[in-house]
Amino acid sequence: MNRPWEANPHTEFKRRIGQSPATLGVTKAGPECPDIWEMANGDVVVIGRDVTEAYRGRLPSGVSISPDERLVMIPRVTMTAAKREIPDA
Repeated sequence: MNRPWEANPHTEFKRRIGQSPATLGVTKAGPECPDIWEMANGDVVVIGRDVTEAYRGRLPSGVSISPDERLVMIPRVTMTAAKREIPDA
């Protein structure tokens, strides 16, 4: 498959975008830690709940999920806490 962008599984974590899950109150220090991170190459990773199968049959028009992709849900507070650190362009 030849796509314009591919994930680089060898890049390293650079910095958290936003606040820690503990600070936001969305974890009890367990494995359920929704988070957003910038990678060393500038790409972004999101840690959240995999809801792919729950939404696969009801995606909006024009939205698709490739077999190697997952639909990940994070709490609104995680995204809004990261907003000021996400560039406009």
